[in-house]
Amino acid sequence: MDKKNALRAGALAAGTTLMMLLMSSPALALTRDDGDDPGTGLSVIETLGLYVVAPIALFVIIAALVMVGDKSHQKKDTTSSNIATKAEAKA
Repeated sequence: MDKKNALRAGALAAGTTLMMLLMSSPALALTRDDGDDPGTGLSVIETLGLYVVAPIALFVIIAALVMVGDKSHQKKDTTSSNIATKAEAKA
């Protein structure tokens, strides 16, 4: 029964996506508006730098700052794992 529901959900999602793509127009992309002044396009290197390298670099910088901030304070173990117990009990 789960396969049938999964197949039905997948077909519904695919159908909805297809209908949205078919019904959407290109938003008059070829028609310029008054005062529209597009600049020059980005090169492949600029595009990769802006949309791939920059987000990865920001992620690494933020992760490094979080790790440095976390290691700066001493870790205090306030749980019961720091309680010393005697292994040998005398009867």
